[in-house]
Amino acid sequence: MSYSLSDLDNVTRQITSMERPKKPKMLVVDDEPDNLDLLYRTFRRDFRVYKADSGVNALDVLQAEGEVAVIISDQRMPEMKGTEFLSKTVPDFPDTVRIILTGFTDVEDLVEAINSGQVYKYITKPWDPNELKEVVDRAADTYKILKERTEELHRAQEQATLLEAIATVASTHSSIEDCLEPLAKAFGESFMADGCSFHALEAESLTVSGSYSKGGDIPLTLEGDSLVQSALSAGKTEVWVNDNRSEPPSEAYTNAGVQVHLVLPLIFRDRTLALLSLQWTQSPKPNEEEIKLIHLASQQAILALVAVSSNG
Repeated sequence: MSYSLSDLDNVTRQITSMERPKKPKMLVVDDEPDNLDLLYRTFRRDFRVYKADSGVNALDVLQAEGEVAVIISDQRMPEMKGTEFLSKTVPDFPDTVRIILTGFTDVEDLVEAINSGQVYKYITKPWDPNELKEVVDRAADTYKILKERTEELHRAQEQATLLEAIATVASTHSSIEDCLEPLAKAFGESFMADGCSFHALEAESLTVSGSYSKGGDIPLTLEGDSLVQSALSAGKTEVWVNDNRSEPPSEAYTNAGVQVHLVLPLIFRDRTLALLSLQWTQSPKPNEEEIKLIHLASQQAILALVAVSSNG
């Protein structure tokens, strides 16, 4: 299958256009209401700020809201010190950047927390608002860099796992029909799609298929789907995105809650061997790097199908 960079750019623009930039999340923790409100007011314009008046309640907030970019916590609080609370957040949220506010010289606790990587910086109370803003800005930048590196590592691992799965399919199955379901499962899981299907083609018509689903009413039935017909006719990747401006190709999209449908014809020497369909409802939509990886992996899937058909 051949594709151009302009095709990929177009698909990426369509998918990412529905994602609005979001403010980074911050959690502020202090048992003194005035300090808590001041921290909230200081950062609410640049962050989505969550508040907690104790370490115990802060852990509940994190459990409900998930990872935040920055945590600012007071050190001296009833029940649980700030450093103790922050240490409990490290296993689940290693990339979160943690800042301690202290009005006391708890040197031993702070040094231990900083050396163990649990605390990025400590600020003495009463704090200077400008200084605290500068520290938080650097902390947010640090979090962004850490997340980018983590995502790069994840993508590399994801790519290796997917390509290995495709190679395994080619070496352990004797017909194209037998390959379709394991390929759908490998692609669906790798790209966190809510539904994925591989369809073999004969005389440019969909025949047998294999599918993967997290549950619900997907993957969609593709017979008569206008997006699929467009992809097969043009011989290129097509995508439908629920941007509230374009009508879905069929009522099934609305019923299943599909937000993104990506369709790739798998072409070898001007012959369409199969069709790959990836569908997302509630799961995170693919970003630019993942879209490129989908196309790379589809090339490997083509080679796998060719190898199987030759052996058969």
